[in-house]
Amino acid sequence: MHALSRQPEAEVELSTLAERVAAWENNVDHADLDYAERKRVYTALQQSHLPRMDQAGVVHFDKDRGVVEASSALDDAEIFLEVVRGREIPWSKYYIGLSATAIALLGAITVEATPFDGIPTIGWFTAVVAAFTVSAFAHWYYDQQNRLGSKERPPELRE
Repeated sequence: MHALSRQPEAEVELSTLAERVAAWENNVDHADLDYAERKRVYTALQQSHLPRMDQAGVVHFDKDRGVVEASSALDDAEIFLEVVRGREIPWSKYYIGLSATAIALLGAITVEATPFDGIPTIGWFTAVVAAFTVSAFAHWYYDQQNRLGSKERPPELRE
């Protein structure tokens, strides 16, 4: 999907697509790929991945001609991709945690719990809104970095 997103208007030969994916998977340059690495990816794409993606309407795969083309549905598929590396917290859980913290903080302010009673309510509300605003911009920036087709390598394989 990433490789096709980089040139959505054009057909891509299956062999070219397999070479790109194999290079990404093996973290090597195209020239350093061996036959087995290319063949493994080519076979998986031809027999499994591309027919399923064609059936789902994400790509147009012409097995007889050996070419693949992105469909308009490829743009919509990006919505479902969220790259979470290692011990990172998914954004959905991050916002749940931020909301729970804001609710607890605003509850403590409402009952005038110490040490929260020394700062005016508007100050706390401003801090909560600022936290959500900064988080939203960080999330937007992170998503731009992980957009399919925006970088040479797919998001999950980029160093």
